[in-house]
Parts: sequence; structure tokens; C-alpha cells
Amino acid sequence: MLKIYWTEDGEARSARWRSENGSPPPARVVIADDRVTADAACRLVREGAALLWRGDFHNARQLLRAMARRAERRPSKAPLSPADAFHLHRQARSRRARTLGGLLVPLDHDHAVPLRRAPDVRRACAEVYGPGAGPSVTSLPELLGIVGAHEWRAKGVEIPALGGRVHPHYGVFSPVRGEYADLVARAPLPSRSGAFDIGTGTGVLAAILARRGVERLVATDRDPRALACARDNLERLGLAGRVDVVHADLFPSGRAPLVVCNPPWIPAEPACPADHAVYDPGGRVLRGFLDGLAGHLEPGGEGWLILSDLAEHLALRTRAELLSAFETAGLRVVGRLDTRPRHPRALDRTDPLHAARSAEVTSLWRLVPLAAR
Repeated sequence: MLKIYWTEDGEARSARWRSENGSPPPARVVIADDRVTADAACRLVREGAALLWRGDFHNARQLLRAMARRAERRPSKAPLSPADAFHLHRQARSRRARTLGGLLVPLDHDHAVPLRRAPDVRRACAEVYGPGAGPSVTSLPELLGIVGAHEWRAKGVEIPALGGRVHPHYGVFSPVRGEYADLVARAPLPSRSGAFDIGTGTGVLAAILARRGVERLVATDRDPRALACARDNLERLGLAGRVDVVHADLFPSGRAPLVVCNPPWIPAEPACPADHAVYDPGGRVLRGFLDGLAGHLEPGGEGWLILSDLAEHLALRTRAELLSAFETAGLRVVGRLDTRPRHPRALDRTDPLHAARSAEVTSLWRLVPLAAR
């Protein structure tokens, strides 16, 4: 258990350090309250300090917003290549996260926030941290993210292709980009006897296949939170008896007539736990799925790869490299369904990656072994 140490009112103090993104506890902690300005807060963070907040909770949120404005990267006036725009965007996100992560808040033994006008975050924190076990400290951005995830979990996300709602848990990618779910809902099924859903996340694709009449499904994931989330959603949808949710790094044992995977689509390093659904360092998940697919398909079966081409527009991967990966894995394409993104950022011209996002296409590639007719 990591701890954070500081001095307050002339006394040495400590508490448990909580960081879901694995950030180490800050070595220097300064006590701060409503009197600190955003400029002073940003300067202290740049100098390597973290601010442990003792003032009003709402004032802390206002300070965080002011710090965020100061941490925003000014748009470059020079034209940038897609790859340069992406890397500058990632650097700006990382710098902003470091700055905002320097504002800390205390939690009591039951996860209550002992600050004026603080909301009741105990249930939200318990969903992520488990039962309280003494006082702790976390960053204000992490706490706000936990509260936001709790609200999403309670409300759920409507999935038209499913005819129901999916309730994402903290750290599990929310299926707000419903276009890939639509592809799975309309692709021709090679069989209804069974399927594997690789990297199931919320379980949304397994649920869609079950609703389409696939009789027996196995959904895999290696993240315990994703496994719990998928089981919860399948239970809510009345499909738990149709889908086995198992812990596995990619494939379960055995073969199936249909194997589906919606891997992370950007071959770059993730910056936080939720990024693992989007960022795939070195293309490990993509290549692992392709290389293992033929060995897990029944005769006459198909693999469905659902993949955005955003990486191609960012010059992080070429279409030729993707097609070569199919061939190297002993696979050939027998069909493809395409769709355009509907999420708001695809239409946001102020987004530094707008050129790439506006050209993005998500495809469902139907793959079979080369030896198959």
C-alpha cells in the first residue's frame, strides 16, 4: 500500500495514496485553501509540489477549471502533419493531466470528503476502491472521474442495436460510439450455434449476438473490472444464461463458428486505465487476435474484426500494413461492412485531430483462413 506524507500544523502526517492510473505519491505536498490562485497553483505544480486542499470543495472545482485553462496548449499556426498533430495532442493531454493531477483532496475512512460543501461520494468511491480502510488522499480529477463514472453506471447508455441499455463501470470503455455495435447487428451470421467475443468490455457485442439468436457465447477479457461489468450487463439484459464470461488474454479454449473482436484501434501507449480500450501499444491485441484466429475457428467459420481506420489517417498504421497482417496470419477477406462515425468530435472543427476524425471509417472485416473456400 502506497502512502503519501506531508506536514500540517507542525505535525508529520500520512495517509493511503490512491491513484488508478498508477501515478506515484508526490514527494512534496503543500497545504492549500480558498486563498490560493490558479497561477500560484500551476506554478507550485510545475515546481514539483502537489496541493492538498483544505478549503471549500466547490472552490476546488473552480480552481481546477482555472488551472485547466492555463494548461491548454495554444493551437499551432504552422501546418502540421497528421502524425505531428497526434503527438502534440498526446503531449498536451499528458501535460494537462500532470498539472491538474497536482490538486489533491482527502478522503475519510469511509470515503467521505471532509471539506465544506463536498458531495456524498462514498458509494461511487466504494465501487472503485472497495470498502474504506482508513483515511486516504487522491487527486481531484480522479475523484471527479469516479463520480462521473458512477453516474454513467447508474444511468446507462442506450444501444439501439441492442434494444436496451448498457451500464459501463469505472475503467471500462463506454459504448457511446454505437456505430460499431450497428455493424455487428447487421453483418450476416455464419452460424447461430455459438460465438466468441474477444475483449468483451461491457459485454455489448456478446449481448447483441445473443439477441440475434446465437445460442451459446463465450465472452473474454483480462480486466477484472470488465469481467464484472459484462456479467452485470448480461444479467440486467436477461442474457446471463446465454453467455459465459471468462478471464482470458484474448481467446478461450476451443473453437467457434464465429469469433468477434473490437480491439483498440490506435497503436500507441495508453495514458490512463480507460485508454486501454483505445490505445494498443505496438498493435499487440490486434496482432494477437489475427495470429490466433485461424486456430480458434470451426470449419466454415468466420472472424469479425471491427476496427476504425483512424490510425491510418494519423499515419500510425497503413492500410497495406493491415492487409499484410491478415496475410501473415493466414487469413483472407470475404466481406467488409463500413460505417462513418456519429460521435460529436467527428464534427468538431476545433479538435486538433479534426482532419483525421472527419475522415474516419469503422469497418467490420469478415475473415476466414486462407485454406477455406
